Amino acid sequence: MSSLNQALRAALDQRQDLLGQLHQQGTDCYRLFHGSQEGAPGLTVDRYGSQLLVQSFHQSLERDALLQLHGIVNEYLGLDTLLVYNDRARGNSRVDRQDTVYQADEAALQDLVGREWGLNYRVRGRHAGQDPLLFLDLRNARGWVKEHSRNKSVLNLFAYTCGVGLSAAAGGAREVCNLDFAEGNLAVGRENGLLNPDLPPMDFVQSDYFPAIRQLAGLPISQRRGQKLPGYVRLEQRQYDLVLLDPPAWAKSAFGTVDLLRDYQSLLKPALLTTAENGVLICCNNLAKVSMDDWREQVLRCAEKAGRPVREWKILTPDSDFPSLDQQPPLKTLILQL
Repeated sequence: MSSLNQALRAALDQRQDLLGQLHQQGTDCYRLFHGSQEGAPGLTVDRYGSQLLVQSFHQSLERDALLQLHGIVNEYLGLDTLLVYNDRARGNSRVDRQDTVYQADEAALQDLVGREWGLNYRVRGRHAGQDPLLFLDLRNARGWVKEHSRNKSVLNLFAYTCGVGLSAAAGGAREVCNLDFAEGNLAVGRENGLLNPDLPPMDFVQSDYFPAIRQLAGLPISQRRGQKLPGYVRLEQRQYDLVLLDPPAWAKSAFGTVDLLRDYQSLLKPALLTTAENGVLICCNNLAKVSMDDWREQVLRCAEKAGRPVREWKILTPDSDFPSLDQQPPLKTLILQL
């Protein structure tokens, strides 16, 4: 047996109890193999409903190894999953390679549905972006929001495909606003809403983060010297009971730069001001090189300086399908009670 197959079988055995729990709660989207921590750095194996998404980030997976991996997972799950292999080690993973094993069956590339916490989500093996439409390591945060959003107004920042917003709607939020710069992301969020017709409708705002959050927080929108700002959506100043801040690692626009390593504060301060008194701000940082302790202290200091001191805080870690040998998972989530 190859070392990869041994590592994969060990990872599946480790998940036996977890998968039973997830299936009972209405979840069929989860990570089956987290290679960086389980013996094959740069390789991930994720289930999204009937689809099995295999991704390689450092080194391409050979044909026989991929077919054996697929067979082992199918045997373990007792399913005939639809295989999609995205080789992100070789540039554009959104195209098929010449070898037919990399050319996913047409059925695997159709619009599919996965489930998490009893909710339906759109699944696509390949689309205009590189990343899957649902980030699995944020599952516990979406579950927390679903459990704590009843009768609250919820603002989902950097909403991507609006999974947090959908969880809030399912939890009984009285109002949900999803904000993201990309219309394609919000379009998937609207699809997710339609896939759950019993839930109340959500709001969607397509906007750059900086002008939107600064308007909501009552702060001026700064203009760079010698540069004219492009147009932006006009919003009224207001606050929300529950705010989720989950920015990308880095992004730049005419209004500012998202930089989780060097300047988390410029993202955090207006989000703090947009969170209501006695409200909750959930903030995330997905940079592996940033330690939880250092980042938490930075967040708490920023809240003090902004005049919104944190009364209580809680660390929320990813579920055990994202193991971390040093107990420092890349995704760090803080729940702040203001």
